Amino acid sequence: MTFLSIEQPDDVASSASAFAVDVLRDWRHAASRLSAGQRTAFQHADWLGAWYGAFHDVAPLIAVISDAATGKDIAIVPMISHVRRGIRIVEFADLGVSDNNAPILALDAALDAGATDAVNTALIDALRALPDRLDLLRLKKMPAEVGGKPNPLVALGRIGSSSLNGNLVLMGDDYDDYQASIKRLQMRRCWRVFSRHAGARFEIAADVARAHELLDVTDVQQQARMRKLGSRFVLNDETHARFYREVVRRGLAEGYATVSALVCDEGIVATTFGVRHGATYFLLRISHGGDQWSSCSPGLLVAERTMAALHAQGVRRFDLSIGNQAYKRRFGAERTPLTDVSVALSWRGLPFAWRDHAAQRLRRYPKLAALAARAMGKGTR
Repeated sequence: MTFLSIEQPDDVASSASAFAVDVLRDWRHAASRLSAGQRTAFQHADWLGAWYGAFHDVAPLIAVISDAATGKDIAIVPMISHVRRGIRIVEFADLGVSDNNAPILALDAALDAGATDAVNTALIDALRALPDRLDLLRLKKMPAEVGGKPNPLVALGRIGSSSLNGNLVLMGDDYDDYQASIKRLQMRRCWRVFSRHAGARFEIAADVARAHELLDVTDVQQQARMRKLGSRFVLNDETHARFYREVVRRGLAEGYATVSALVCDEGIVATTFGVRHGATYFLLRISHGGDQWSSCSPGLLVAERTMAALHAQGVRRFDLSIGNQAYKRRFGAERTPLTDVSVALSWRGLPFAWRDHAAQRLRRYPKLAALAARAMGKGTR
C-alpha cells in the first residue's frame, strides 16, 4: 500500500511489501543516511556533493529505501527530476558527467530475487505517488554490480542494454609486465622523446591550487581540440567548471581526485583528470597541446604515466571511460556492459518508454542499429 507523509512536506514515504521509500529533496540530508554504503566512484560523497552543488537547473530527488519493519536503510538512489519536451523525467544525478550510475547499497545488504523485485516495486510506487506528476523513470549507464553486490535496479532492464560501456584494464602486481603487454604503443620511446625537452617531467598535482591550474589548461586544450573537430564543447562552461573544481577541492587530499600533467620549460603539454575509489581509477578527461607535440604522443603518454604512478599506489583496475576509441584497445581495455532502464510513471511517459525499449532491443543487432542511426542522421556514440 502506498502512502504519503504529511509531517514533512518535502519528504514522501512509500511502502511496498517489506520496504519503505523516503523521497528527499536535499542531498546533504540523504547523504547522512548511508554514509558507509557500497558505491562506485560516481556515488562518492565528493562527487555527488559537488554535483548537487553545481547543477541548479534540475530538482534533487533522492530515494532512500529502508526495511519497513526495522527502519534500517538498504539503499540510496541519487536522482533528479526535470522537464524535457513537456515530459517530467526522473533520472540519475548525472547530466553526462558520470561514467556510470547506481544506487548506494548498505554494506550488509543481501537482496534475493524476491527482495530485489520488492525494492524496485517500492521505488516505482513511491515515484508515482509523488505530487510532482512524474511521467518517466529513465536510469542510464548502470553497472551490474556495486561493490561486488548485485545492483537491484538492473533487474528492471536487460544487462548490456546501454549504448555505452566501460573500458576496463585489469593489472597484476608487476607494472613492467603490463608495460610489456602494450609495447606496440611505444610508451618508453615516447617518454624518451618527451624527455629531450628542457625541464621535462610528469607530475601529479599535490595541492588544490596546482590542480585547478592544470584544469584551466585542460579546459583550453580540450576546447581547442573540439573546435578543430567541429564538435560542441561544454565542460568549461560556468556550471561544469565549477563542478570539476569542487570535486578537486573536496577530493584531492584524500586521493579521490587526481590531476596529472606532462610539463616542461615550454609549458604544460598534456593533462588528465580522474577519480579513484579503492583499487579502481576512472580516467575521465585527457588533453594535450596539439600537433606540435605529436612526436611523443602526449595524450597517450600522460595517461600511461598516470596509470604507472597510481599502480605504485595500489590501483589495479583502470577504467578508460565510456566511448570506444581505438587507443583503449591498444591499452588492453576490455568492454564492460552497462544497463539502461525506462519505466513509464504515467500514461504520458508510455510512448517514451516504448521508444527507449525499442532502441535497447535494436542494440542487440549492431549493424541494423548503425543503419537506423544513419537513416535518422545520427552518428554512433
